[in-house]
Amino acid sequence: MPAEPGGAPPRALLAWSGGKDAAWTLHTLRSQGAVDVVGLLSTITEGEEHASGQGVHVDVLRAQAAAAGLPLLEAYVPPDCDNLRYEAAFAHALARARDRWPGIDQIAFGDLRLADVRAWREALCARLGWTALFPLFGADTAAIAREMIAGGLRASLCRVDTQQLDAGFAGRSFDAGLLAALPGDIDPCGENGEFHTCVCAGPMFDTPLLLEQEAPVLRDGRFACVEYHGTARHATPPPALTAPAASTQINPTPRLL
Repeated sequence: MPAEPGGAPPRALLAWSGGKDAAWTLHTLRSQGAVDVVGLLSTITEGEEHASGQGVHVDVLRAQAAAAGLPLLEAYVPPDCDNLRYEAAFAHALARARDRWPGIDQIAFGDLRLADVRAWREALCARLGWTALFPLFGADTAAIAREMIAGGLRASLCRVDTQQLDAGFAGRSFDAGLLAALPGDIDPCGENGEFHTCVCAGPMFDTPLLLEQEAPVLRDGRFACVEYHGTARHATPPPALTAPAASTQINPTPRLL
């Protein structure tokens, strides 16, 4: 992990879904100071305009990036995207990043537990000449959930898998009351896909987001989803960098957290 000229820490991107794990990863990386996060990378589903698998609207992603003081790179993929298309869009976004920040070769992810997803990301990044970082991996999810809440992170559940968790949890705040109410077989951070979150405040943001919450709707006959809209109180948001999609179709891609 070579330092930048002048002894500055090496630059890195952060995979950004708009959820609590990505947000806490940003806070952790900034606190540790081992790398300098210079940009966020979001995978967005074409036509739906949401972070793929997470359900956070692109306007909120942009507002989050503005609140974090970072540019947002947007890699668009088609609905029901397969791994080939995902990897092509991801590779194109990384190439755009390297054009902007010559020599950058590290990207961080907010994965906590799923070893197979980590291995897949590591292999993909290695093929593209990048190193994948996982600063939260292996953490106790109950402990880190409490740490997030105590540290000032504020988020709400934007997507609930009703085959694992009651739809009534959609739209609830990610707080101590939620952790106490979760059934015993549900991971406190939703690491098995039980739920996803949308972050509106925390130590990684200069200012909280002002979000409006719509009523939950059921999508694909399974997922209870809540749409959020809003902005950050930020004078001039950093520009979004859009990476176009690639081509082919088969298996769904892993989610970015």
